[in-house]
This record gives sequence, structure tokens and C-alpha cells, in this order.
Amino acid sequence: MTTSDRSSATSFRVAQQWDDGLSWISDPDEMVRRASHAVRGDDDGVWLFDPVDAPGIDDAIAELGPVEGVAVLSAYHARDAGTFATRHDVPVSIPRWLPRVAERVDAAVERFSGEIGDSGFRVRRYEPIPGWSEAIAYRSSDDILYTPEVLGTAPLYTVGQERLGLYLPQRLFPPTSFTEYAPERILVGHGDGLSREATAALTDAVTNGRKRLPRAILKHGPTQFRAAIASMID
Repeated sequence: MTTSDRSSATSFRVAQQWDDGLSWISDPDEMVRRASHAVRGDDDGVWLFDPVDAPGIDDAIAELGPVEGVAVLSAYHARDAGTFATRHDVPVSIPRWLPRVAERVDAAVERFSGEIGDSGFRVRRYEPIPGWSEAIAYRSSDDILYTPEVLGTAPLYTVGQERLGLYLPQRLFPPTSFTEYAPERILVGHGDGLSREATAALTDAVTNGRKRLPRAILKHGPTQFRAAIASMID
């Protein structure tokens, strides 16, 4: 199992599918489990979040409707956003304060603050330490939470019986303010999303993540360090 392959994905696996959305994991044998999401917006157009391309994925997305926009919400998730934006003739939407991404996508860029177009998602800035910048997105109409990096379900994130885990550095200072959310569905940038007892999993991750830090260091420390370095030099 590879940590992460930066070349073009050759396959994908549907991770979640519901009436208004689809999540997929490209090259699912990777340990980091790069997850992408297509979610129908308030006007029925489809928004893609931090997408990774893969053969055949456009057919699956088309079942939801036409693509209205592509959004990148992590400084390290430029991924294939430009490819999708060009293919569907839409801009790449990036938070005004998010660094790195604009120069890494070969497509028109549209900066935003607050709400992502007509998607219904509003974002909050999350920059816990220098060099870490992402946007946390939440849609109150159906209580969907999306976190690109800080939370995940991939093997690199969880320990023990955790269904949702904090990325290693965040276990020291967990984002307890996240408990203000009560999501019915959680989407993540790495791993399968959660649609069962999502709020309980979120509460457990942010309130108990610190006490599991020693175990997480032993299990994930070296691998997460290598993955972080690879992301920074990309």
C-alpha cells in the first residue's frame, strides 16, 4: 500500500452516495485515501470539492447534474481542480486567504469569502499553526460538514476504535470549537465519510484526541511526517 501517488489516478472507488451527492476515493490502495466530493448545490448545479481525477468519474458525477463549480479548501489540495474546471468550463473557487493553490491550478480562479457560490456551504478559516491553512465548510440545510485535512478516517488518522481521527499535530491542541457543529454527514479529504452517528464521532475525536496522542505518535508519526514533507514540496 503506497502512502500517496502524485501521478494520475488509474481507478476510483465510490465511498458514499446519497440523493444530493457523491464521494469517491481515487487510487483506493493509497494509505492517505484521497477523497473527493460532488455535492448538488442550492440551485441544483453540482460543486466539486478538492477533486482528484480518475477514469470514469465524470459519468458518475453527471448523474447528479451539470458541474457549476470547483472548490479547493486546503492549501495542499490543488490536486486536479484545474483539470476539472477546464473540462467543465468553470473557475476554481478558492477562499481569499488560502495560499499556494492559485499558482498550482491551470484554470481561471475566483476568490470568495463566506459562502461558496450557490452551494449553500459557508466556510470558516482554520489556521492552527504556521504553514497549515484550510477552510472548514458547513451547510446547515442538511447538516453536512467538510474538513479537508484536520479530521479524517484514513488509516493515517485513526487509532483504536476511532471512527474519525485528528491529524497528528492537532491532537495536542484539538479544535474543541468544532463541537458547535451537529453534522448528520461528515465528509473528509482523506478517507470515507460518515453518515451514521456523525456528531458523536466528531465529539469523540475533538474531546478525546489528545489523550490518544502517544498511541498516535507510535502508530503514525514517521509516516505522517513523510507525507507532510511530500505535500509541502509539491
